Amino acid sequence: MHPRHFDMAKLLKVLVIGGGGREHALCWAISKSPQVREIFCTPGNAGIAEIAKIPTIQDKSNSGLVQFAKTEEIDLTIVGPEQPLSEGLVDAFKTAGLRVFGPTKAAAQLESSKAFSKEFMRRHAIPTAPFQVFDKSDEAIRFISGAEGPLVVKADGLAGGKGVVVCRSREEAEAAVQTIMVERVFGDAGNKIIIERGLVGEELSIMAFADGTRAVAMIPARDHKRLEDGDKGPNTGGMGAYAPARTVEDEVLEEISERILNRTIEGMREEGIPYTGILYAGLMITEAGPKVLEFNCRFGDPEAQVVLPLLNTDIINVIGAALAGLLHMEPLEWRDEYCAGVVLTARGYPGRYEGGVPIDGNTSTEQGNVFCFHGGTTREASGKLMSSGGRIVGVYARSSTHEGAVASAYSAVDRVRIKGAHYRRDIGLRTRRIMRPRRLETGSRR
Repeated sequence: MHPRHFDMAKLLKVLVIGGGGREHALCWAISKSPQVREIFCTPGNAGIAEIAKIPTIQDKSNSGLVQFAKTEEIDLTIVGPEQPLSEGLVDAFKTAGLRVFGPTKAAAQLESSKAFSKEFMRRHAIPTAPFQVFDKSDEAIRFISGAEGPLVVKADGLAGGKGVVVCRSREEAEAAVQTIMVERVFGDAGNKIIIERGLVGEELSIMAFADGTRAVAMIPARDHKRLEDGDKGPNTGGMGAYAPARTVEDEVLEEISERILNRTIEGMREEGIPYTGILYAGLMITEAGPKVLEFNCRFGDPEAQVVLPLLNTDIINVIGAALAGLLHMEPLEWRDEYCAGVVLTARGYPGRYEGGVPIDGNTSTEQGNVFCFHGGTTREASGKLMSSGGRIVGVYARSSTHEGAVASAYSAVDRVRIKGAHYRRDIGLRTRRIMRPRRLETGSRR
């Protein structure tokens, strides 16, 4: 990006929307930019408060946030979580003439409605699993009774990363329909469900910056969604991650960029819904090539926490280029290093969890090549750090080798003490080489 994309006569005031580990990592990355004078974050957390101002905003509606941005003369707003994107916060800022980075409400349907996303992929020949959409539980049960092979049942709407059930049997699939549509554990997010064929392969996460015309991929990362070691237990918001996943062949990455990321941006533009922001593709690399498991419309959490510490390019430059439609002018540069991290969760998570637990040890944001990005934390008036969410803190480390990053992260985890906290002990320990199937021709449409 060239300086003309922002007014370089003054340093920028930046507002980040969100209060989890992803937003902590974002604030940290933004703080490294020489173009930034001041960072605000709402609602924030105790870790973010080390590097950004946490304002008191009584009205946190779209109009209230717009008014705050106007009053504080915010130069750039970055929306972190999916919920405000789905509620049209970007639209409200744009209508008010404020610079904001993130997709509009219509574009964010790629995440807020799995039915929209799957049907969009079918229209544009973007590879994904075969699927059916249901709005009645009895029809879904009848479909399951005649279906073959493993099934995946998904709530249509936003469910905090927990609305996907991988089913090994028809009984499990029927139980998932009961839980989502009848018991309504995810509320209105379960008004519709998607039932799709289970895919077999290696999972991979690719995030990309998008400027409405093109997508520029970041380095690949691997998330660990299941609660327990060995990928067992219920789905969570993410128990840890590492990057880059360099066991992925360059040809596979090129195929993902061409057939999935850029085809998605092109398709959205063709449908009159230009997409600017972060596009996250959760993928399964199958024998038939990469297929989309889901799209997210923002940085992943905890993927952002392992990718952003490796980004050498000023993130403000990249965002400015994306907003100007000029991503081709701002190539991404990456550190020749690795980053891995582990998330500590509250007792009972992802179900009903225990809050208000004291946190001891070193939880400062940056400790050399170790980073502690807070999720659910708060600081009492006495100064004591306490837990306030399911995913409490994530501890991440950067190293010249993958093995070194994993070892350093686990060493740092041992220095954080939270009574009853749980974490996985196998993050980054299983890496398999992902190669492109020879019979698949690059660019072929399936």
